[in-house]
Amino acid sequence: MLNQPLQLLPEYRDYVWGGERLRPGMVPTAEAWVVYEGDQIAAGAFAGKTLAELAAEKGQELLGSRAYAKTGTRFPLLVKLLDCAQWLSLQVHPDDEQAIALEGPGNFGKTEAWHVIEAAPDATLIAGMKPGTTAETLETVMRNGTITEHAQSLRVQAGDTIFMPAGTIHALGPGLLVYEVQQTSDWTYRVYDWGRPETPTRRLHIDKSLAVSRPEAVASAHPLPAQADGQPALLCACPYFRLEMLSAEIQPVALDTRGESFHAITVLEGAAHIVTPGGEVTLKRFETAVIPAACCSYRVEPVTAFRALRTGVV
Repeated sequence: MLNQPLQLLPEYRDYVWGGERLRPGMVPTAEAWVVYEGDQIAAGAFAGKTLAELAAEKGQELLGSRAYAKTGTRFPLLVKLLDCAQWLSLQVHPDDEQAIALEGPGNFGKTEAWHVIEAAPDATLIAGMKPGTTAETLETVMRNGTITEHAQSLRVQAGDTIFMPAGTIHALGPGLLVYEVQQTSDWTYRVYDWGRPETPTRRLHIDKSLAVSRPEAVASAHPLPAQADGQPALLCACPYFRLEMLSAEIQPVALDTRGESFHAITVLEGAAHIVTPGGEVTLKRFETAVIPAACCSYRVEPVTAFRALRTGVV
């Protein structure tokens, strides 16, 4: 039975805007893909297998009834850590219907959420367009390169969570270290890239951006709620995922997949020990494990005081 935690080996992406916090000494490292269908399992009976391979082999045992009902054996979520030393491109993502229409059958949209791990003083991001921006104005400023003058800036700090539905124009700014959970899709349409020259791997996608953008869409930042020791706190939920903060100093955190969805746990601070019916694993900062849906009841114990994010399918 698949009832042990699966620690994952992250994959890294080196983009021009990356920093040095994810892999010190290896600059620029922009993204760590810590929960990804291509990630390999680090140890145990399934060591070397990817999440995609295990999902195809184990189905609901790994994914859970809710996840399986939505995306079959496709692993449904992608979780990244992003180290933003410079502005990311101003971009927008399609929803499910738009992804199929623009990219073909079998593609998914990209609704996502961010949790700010670290933020420089006065760090900002872009989260939609200013009030009153019409579709006509949006097309004009997108095509003439003045869109940043009409974009909505949002100041954020560590602990903030921002839910970003598909169709919302957005960009992460310098000085941010961010956890991102999203649908298992990486369709990104670039609207503006801060004067960087276009390359074969960094092109603008104006027509597709216009097809999926919602000029009225904006997002807001929600501060971290108060938590009792060992009690999870809900950060956001949508039809695609649920995101919670786990925090403990003394009390273990008691959790249960109920067979409905896997849980993916990424430690942000400290160290945590995960105990399931079939095995145990200790995670340090930025390490991740997937708890198969078949585990049902399990617990997360503090090795030191820790904070971790847990996500799964709603």
